[in-house]
Amino acid sequence: MKNGQWFSWCLVVSFLAGGCSKSPAPATTEQSLDPGVTLEALAVPAGSGSGYPQLTSSPRGSILSWLDQDENTTTLRFSERIGGTWSGPQTVSKGDDWFITNADVPSVLRLKNGTLVANWYPTTDATVEAYDTLLSYSRDDGKTWARAFSPHHDKTQTQHGFVSLLELADGGLGMVWLDGRDQELNKTDPLGGSMALYFASFDSAWKQSAETLVNARVCECCQTAAVVTADGVLAAFRDRSNDEIRDVKVSRLEGATWSSEVAVHDDNWKIDACPINGPALSARGRQVAAAWFAAPNDNGRAFAAFSTDAGRTWGKAIRLDDEASLGRVDIEMLDDGSAIASWVEFAGGRSHFKVRRITPAGQRSAAVEVAGASRVSGYPRMTRAGGELILAWTESEGGQQVKAAVGRLK
Repeated sequence: MKNGQWFSWCLVVSFLAGGCSKSPAPATTEQSLDPGVTLEALAVPAGSGSGYPQLTSSPRGSILSWLDQDENTTTLRFSERIGGTWSGPQTVSKGDDWFITNADVPSVLRLKNGTLVANWYPTTDATVEAYDTLLSYSRDDGKTWARAFSPHHDKTQTQHGFVSLLELADGGLGMVWLDGRDQELNKTDPLGGSMALYFASFDSAWKQSAETLVNARVCECCQTAAVVTADGVLAAFRDRSNDEIRDVKVSRLEGATWSSEVAVHDDNWKIDACPINGPALSARGRQVAAAWFAAPNDNGRAFAAFSTDAGRTWGKAIRLDDEASLGRVDIEMLDDGSAIASWVEFAGGRSHFKVRRITPAGQRSAAVEVAGASRVSGYPRMTRAGGELILAWTESEGGQQVKAAVGRLK
């Protein structure tokens, strides 16, 4: 099955496979754990008609990026929050041929040396939903941007997206993405080959130092995640076995080689198409927190787990939702080793964007509602910068617009 067919299937399955069947809530010790965060509404520079938010952070602060669209043109813009104040919106790039979806959005990242990096997705063949990834960088705080370039060089008209950007330990840029080149280059698979996960890296002079395969067969349209641990880069993705088991796995970059995949948890979720529900990662030294969605037996649930050895092994799965979930998870570690996780809950016939604090021992705080998802469309995002937790989503009630909340960490 070609890329475009898969993505269309994904859109259907995302509504059918997750979260509408209620399940008993797990036993918890919620009363003994403070949520660790207080939330309030946060005004952002994104105006009416904005959507597709993404959040990143650096030692300087948080960056919110989003897309503005008119009838012909899509524009990638961003604003940086430093010292509790947003900068004015700045433009990265614009085009009339970009591939746009709530699940796979562009991003803007600031490196420690001050350089800004951005990615976006020009369409190469709309009939099969094929698109490339383009990168650019700015050394003057976004006033000017370098000529765009691509991290992949296969020249196939297939999917190259679901990018996760990260700064490497040496100050260079690393990234992982879903790559459909095998769907065009494979001449033996009657279904047209498999989606793969690739990694690229660039040094501080923007010379590309890697374009390597991480995993040859992954889910076709689930988000990726990547972090730098004390032991190196760790990538998370939804795997795809020959039997269509699509559990979340991780691989570690060891020198120039990626390790064999390790399951974060054996959900044994068998599904014949992509649920468009990828994992999230957060790291602090060798400790890593992961969040993910699974719906075995059509029971949609959101989970989290911790690793103390940079992703080699994982602790028990911790249930995030109380009744059922649509997934769309994120997670951020806190200084005491606990984490704040977010997900979309499905309860009482409605959806709700929520967060709660969890510990490696399995403790959960009471859930805190960020926004009712009757107003939320797409995939909420979350990032941490110092004592602030920033959350962003697209609100569709009364016209599309990016909205946000700030959590004050206790």
